[in-house]
Amino acid sequence: MTARVLIVDDVPANLKLLDAKLTAEYFDVFKAASGPEALEAAKEQQPDIILLDVMMPGMDGFEVCRRLKAMPETEHIPVVMVTALDQPKDRVQGLEAGADDFLTKPLNDLALFARVRSLVRLKMVTDELRMREATGQRIGALGAGTTGDFLMTEPGRILAIDDRPTSLKRITETLASEHNVTVAETQEELLQLANSGNFDLHIVSLTLQEFDGLRLCSQLRSLEATRQTPILAIVEEGDTGRLVRALDMGVNDYLVRPVERNELVARARSQLRRKRYQDYLRDKFQQGLELAITDGLTGLYNRRYMEGHLATLVDDAANTGKPVALLIFDIDYFKAVNDTHGHQAGDEVLKEFADRISANVRGIDLACRLGGEEFVVVMPDTDLTYAMTVAERLRQGVALRPFKLDETGRTLDVTVSIGIAVTEGPNDTAAKLLGRADQGLYRAKRDGRNRVVAEAA
Repeated sequence: MTARVLIVDDVPANLKLLDAKLTAEYFDVFKAASGPEALEAAKEQQPDIILLDVMMPGMDGFEVCRRLKAMPETEHIPVVMVTALDQPKDRVQGLEAGADDFLTKPLNDLALFARVRSLVRLKMVTDELRMREATGQRIGALGAGTTGDFLMTEPGRILAIDDRPTSLKRITETLASEHNVTVAETQEELLQLANSGNFDLHIVSLTLQEFDGLRLCSQLRSLEATRQTPILAIVEEGDTGRLVRALDMGVNDYLVRPVERNELVARARSQLRRKRYQDYLRDKFQQGLELAITDGLTGLYNRRYMEGHLATLVDDAANTGKPVALLIFDIDYFKAVNDTHGHQAGDEVLKEFADRISANVRGIDLACRLGGEEFVVVMPDTDLTYAMTVAERLRQGVALRPFKLDETGRTLDVTVSIGIAVTEGPNDTAAKLLGRADQGLYRAKRDGRNRVVAEAA
């Protein structure tokens, strides 16, 4: 995997060395020699990851990182701080500034390259979700949103496994003040809990005595229920081989023993925030899909979705021989409702009409708003006799009970005309079926309204 990497260091020799190493691994490298230059390069070049020196004159790396994370153009770019500082307080300060990792010089090349590739993979997922959100906003399916601090208003749900009692106690006691921590005793128990517990973070020791920690991480990555949940691994200092393999298989972050409490809190918080941000983007994308295929007023599916769904059912009917029925509704004299009582009252009639349709069809049937006061119900595996029965029940359900117009208690009697068509053999099409149902509706309205007419009648 290649990536665009911005390296920031005020020492030319360091820039040259790191540039050579990354270029040899086929990364596309950009360079900056100061904090302000790094901020400008990050905005212009939009790298996939930034390797940032901490000790720079003027604006140090901590301040650069804070500013990068505060700018909308760069807040989602992973930042790895590279420095000679090796104290836990320095790592925590970097993580709290928004850094994704804190690597100490001299760098282990294998660990560096594995970490870069790991963070780039995570960024690619976030970029895809952000692109979908931006597309939804452009087409009007989503409103503009912001993440803000709401991502961390709820405690995280953390699942941990470590067979060293002292280490496990330190982890649970440290995180319990902010989050809900569940402990698994065995690999099987952890997988069972993870598969059903909807956790926000998994903490896994890679040095378990009775189980293979790497295989456990691999299983968590392969299960559908846990594939998107971040994994925070615990490794022994100097165990570079195991760490590289963990990062390559999708582990999100790691802690080196002995676990430092503040660093644990900072790394857990960082992973939880990223997880919730990705969940937020996925939820918004799902909402955008639903808005794109549903009618905003009634909540029923819209015409675009109905046409695609109907075409699929008609094609299936040609192969299986099972009929598909289509009911098309038109509220009688609806224009008079709007003209006499106002469009708000008309909207109330449309919403209640949609509710009555939904309450009187099967779960396999598809209720849609075709447009205006026209509605459609698509009924798979349904012959004309049953379709007529359902249509007549719906017609009576509309006519016999007045519609509420507003909160004052005003009501209005409403009737509906219904046309019906059923598929006719293997050469039928969705367009022909809809056209025949529309002809039935035309006859129902021509013959006096408030009636059901099949296109063959």
